Amino acid sequence: MKAGFIGLGAMGAPMAGHLAAKGLLAVVDNRTRNKADALAAQLGVLAAATHSDFAGCDVVALCVPRDEDLAGQVTALAEVLRPGSVVVDHSTVSVAAARSAQALLSARGIGFLDAPVSGGVEGARNGKLSVMVGGDAADLEIARPALEAYAARITHMGGTGSGQATKAVNQVLVAGINEAVCEGLALGERLGLDPARLIPTLMAGAASNWFLDKRGATMLQGQFAPGFKCSHMAKDLGIVQAMAREAGLRSPVVDMARADYEQLSLRGEADSDTSALILLKRMPATRDD
Repeated sequence: MKAGFIGLGAMGAPMAGHLAAKGLLAVVDNRTRNKADALAAQLGVLAAATHSDFAGCDVVALCVPRDEDLAGQVTALAEVLRPGSVVVDHSTVSVAAARSAQALLSARGIGFLDAPVSGGVEGARNGKLSVMVGGDAADLEIARPALEAYAARITHMGGTGSGQATKAVNQVLVAGINEAVCEGLALGERLGLDPARLIPTLMAGAASNWFLDKRGATMLQGQFAPGFKCSHMAKDLGIVQAMAREAGLRSPVVDMARADYEQLSLRGEADSDTSALILLKRMPATRDD
């Protein structure tokens, strides 16, 4: 198998590295040219000059920010990939964007999987991501050797769009957990509790969760290196809000969390880890509160 990877950010770069370690990676690309050049040199693969450099790939994985980025990449790849190859999108985008990409590629005989991931930067670095896949089962089998390079779990959720629908559910839970952990730790600070005792105690009981384990100590130390950026979470929650409205459901947790992450972005924390949410939770109550 020859694989390509487009989008070499905090998640994409280590995922590409795992493909290279398995001997599967042939070519990489990124919006920022020097990042692609540097990683290609490090991994001993080609940095794409144009999308034509992906023409020989069996699988091309994407990890890009927004719907319009996915559309641009798919449009370009549709012109160069051969029938029978598969594009795997690890981005978090709308269901509509995933279905549009699938329709465009399918017309050229190219497979498409919407396959967002969960597990954070740690999961990407350790090759332990959870991949939630929508699309044709036969396309998944073609792409599976590539996905296995960086996944702890690969789950076929159904047809095109079901991967993104699953990621929407994931982000509702993540957003709610983040709100609760940051609010709880801010209260613990105000009550004078020792973090070195508090966090292990909470992790030993029903309050245990990934975010508290991975981000609890660092957020209390004022360390907010991403991780997952506040601006990216705000974007994802906007997608979830739209899905909830279309489904006819209220989304109070998502509404609150999106407003918080947008406020953090306005305060200059757009590129900080989502654990910067504790900065808002530390703000004193007002009379109106």
